[in-house]
Amino acid sequence: MHTSLWTAPPGIAGLIFDCDGTLADTMPAHHRAWLTMLEPYGIPFPEQRFYAMGGMPTEQIIRVLAKDAGVQVTDVEAMVQEKERLFLLHLDALAPIVPVVAIAAAHRGKLPMAVASGGYRDVVASTLERLQLRDWFGAMVTAEDTARHKPEPDVFLEAARRLGVAAGACAVFEDTDIGLEAARRAGMLGVDVRPWGKV
Repeated sequence: MHTSLWTAPPGIAGLIFDCDGTLADTMPAHHRAWLTMLEPYGIPFPEQRFYAMGGMPTEQIIRVLAKDAGVQVTDVEAMVQEKERLFLLHLDALAPIVPVVAIAAAHRGKLPMAVASGGYRDVVASTLERLQLRDWFGAMVTAEDTARHKPEPDVFLEAARRLGVAAGACAVFEDTDIGLEAARRAGMLGVDVRPWGKV
């Protein structure tokens, strides 16, 4: 089924989109930023593991990686800021993931829509603005907005609350197993965008 044919099934009254890897092809730029930031610490971050941890906030990833590598890190906040700064240097290289953006475009103005991301607000907002998508969404929920993060359902539940739509009436578009598990825990319809590719 081509994604242009995706329409909300009966009972779906709101759409929630992840950002990185779902609406925007940002993951290669994020991985480059990670490798550059971690290199001075001697902390590895293989590509396969990077994608497996998609959806987790930067601070959480740093703590897990440092512990696994046996590296003591003293200023995690500075590492977070450096990683996000490095990513923002690559905004010009970002591209939309066309099939997913097409779904958002088809439902814009017809159903309430939100972005719910494990990323930080400034970075998510900059990404959406770069792709000229920011004003498509009635709510934007990011890492700062919930105490617990994917695979916990909190970010999606908060997005539904802000849209004024019952959790069970929401469809979530995601590109990671962690994100799809969060959607399942939220009682929402999870839509895996990975089979659609980028074009």
